[in-house]
Amino acid sequence: MTITASSPVILQILPALEQGGVERGTLEMASAITQAGGTALVMSAGGRLVPALERLGARHLALPGCGRKNPVSILRNAGTLARFIRQNKVALVHARSRAPAWVARLACRRTGTPFVTTWHGVHANNFPGKRHYNAVLASGDRVIAISQHIGQRLAQDYHVGPDRLRVIPRGADITQFSPEAVTGQRVHRLGEAWDVPAGVPVILMPGRLTEWKGQRFLLDALALVKNTTPRTPWVCVFAGSCPPGNAYGEALVTHARTLGLTEQVRFAGHCQDMPAAMALAALVVIPSLRPEPFGRVVVEAQAMCRPVIVTAHGAALETVQHGMTGLSIPPGDVQALADAVASILHATPQALSTMGDAARMTVLAHYTTHAMQQATLSVYDELLGTSLHKNQDALFQDTSIAG
Repeated sequence: MTITASSPVILQILPALEQGGVERGTLEMASAITQAGGTALVMSAGGRLVPALERLGARHLALPGCGRKNPVSILRNAGTLARFIRQNKVALVHARSRAPAWVARLACRRTGTPFVTTWHGVHANNFPGKRHYNAVLASGDRVIAISQHIGQRLAQDYHVGPDRLRVIPRGADITQFSPEAVTGQRVHRLGEAWDVPAGVPVILMPGRLTEWKGQRFLLDALALVKNTTPRTPWVCVFAGSCPPGNAYGEALVTHARTLGLTEQVRFAGHCQDMPAAMALAALVVIPSLRPEPFGRVVVEAQAMCRPVIVTAHGAALETVQHGMTGLSIPPGDVQALADAVASILHATPQALSTMGDAARMTVLAHYTTHAMQQATLSVYDELLGTSLHKNQDALFQDTSIAG
């Protein structure tokens, strides 16, 4: 492909292509860049999502040790990236994690290449030197925050001004996360796999098994629900993988047994079909004990018209309007969570439908993958003088009409 101002080469860099929000965002932007007529490159140490990336028309560049934090590796990788930028006429580099961002910052300074960063995570300043290490994600020519919550932190703690700061929320793929897109067969198959009795409401908690996500918190609340309304049937499915060598998953199983919840709780592991999981659910609970930088699963559940219960901090305060598009409760308040779960289980179908419809409308208005892609392409256009966002939007509109 001939490289021109209207078809720039854009490189994203991250530690690896395994699974997670950073990786999904990378693939979504690779797709958008390609659709807009640009050349999408991704540099990482590799991973299981490389074939999916390449199916989108992007090219993967293997850089072993891309996520290593030691200065020697960073300097060596920066030299490799600088050479690649020159050889391949890379127009812009977009870094999505701290160690790769240090690599990209050094390489972009050497080559005079525009540098964009996205702050995806929590990244606490909890020991000496951490603030300086984190600050690289606030040093881009443009700095993307994935929520207003993160944007406020960047402005307050890292003094990123409005000239560089761009708040671009993550989004739900509304073609996949749509009630009309999920067949009854998919839902039935998942219900059988999870041993859910017919007609029994499913409480779904998606997310990897780690303490701050709040699985134990939810178990304690479910014990209260069971004790106060023993005749109300329900099953709770924890859909998420457990990090290797982490004893937290076993501790949760033991805790559920201690609370007398063994018959009503399922630890399902990683779920490959989250749209079907949410279609099966009567409600989706995201009871994080720490503020979520964004929490994409919240808007995915809302896109499926499902009532959500979240803890009232972080970006959940932006994505959930209490009583209208979901319910929010104080972090760590077991009784409040139990009351919220019970209120959804006992709500009328009309009330649940009203809440679900309002939630999906909010997602369509503010939190779609296409909106995220368009806003990010506009950031690239600011720095490059291109019209990538117009090109991709024209293709999107043509595809929508054809569909």
